Amino acid sequence: MPLSAADIAARHRLAEELAREGGALAMSYFERLASLAVEFKKGGQDVVSIADRSVEALIRARVAVAFPQDGVLGEEEGLTEGTSGALWIVDPIDGTSPFLAGMADWCVSIAVVEEARPVVGVIYKPTSEEMFSSADGLGATLNGAPMRVEPKRGLGEGLLGYGCNHRIPAADVARFVEVLLASGGMFYRNASGALMLAYVAAGRLVGYFEHHMNSWDCAAGLCLIREAGGWQNDFLAGDGILNGNRIAAGAPQIRGELAALVEAAGVERFF
Repeated sequence: MPLSAADIAARHRLAEELAREGGALAMSYFERLASLAVEFKKGGQDVVSIADRSVEALIRARVAVAFPQDGVLGEEEGLTEGTSGALWIVDPIDGTSPFLAGMADWCVSIAVVEEARPVVGVIYKPTSEEMFSSADGLGATLNGAPMRVEPKRGLGEGLLGYGCNHRIPAADVARFVEVLLASGGMFYRNASGALMLAYVAAGRLVGYFEHHMNSWDCAAGLCLIREAGGWQNDFLAGDGILNGNRIAAGAPQIRGELAALVEAAGVERFF
């Protein structure tokens, strides 16, 4: 049975609560970084700490009590299937590398997806106490105030969030940046894809592009951008939830510009 408006609203309220609680727990670790145990997952730039694991455990435990039939997909513990049709997608700390370096650009990202459509998206940045929040049909807010994507600026006037990682050949990254700069654009990167998507929803960035992104990094941001009046490719189609996908999103006026840029960089069109 599809989730009702009341079902979505209840999960939205819990997502905001969990983002704040998870953020407070993460901050308790952030304030004593020297004592953290850190593991390397696939390479020197792919790390996880006890903070990540603790925050995800907190969120999973609370969801299991409140909505025991919901599924949960988390970056650290993988997929726990449910029967309700609702799937929570969680990144306990997106931006672990800056987090461990003592920098402020990290966040807690929580989404609820139903039938490959994000119906709740919450991203909380504890270091600035910014809560980016959205739910299906209810719009998007920043600390309770309505927010919208950038209304006018194009790629030549605004900043494009750009995500890259070691899954992508370095030559592809260099080519995309080269084409963007040659076209008069400029990229912005802070090592947290979730935060950059939230900044698109808030109108701080005009758009976002990444060759391959995991769903826990972007599901919440996709809901935020849609509810803030933006557009996005169908990231969650096919195997996007479990295996990730390319992502493009932004303010409506940059769609054509970004499509041309992607093609000029030799990336296969996907939107």
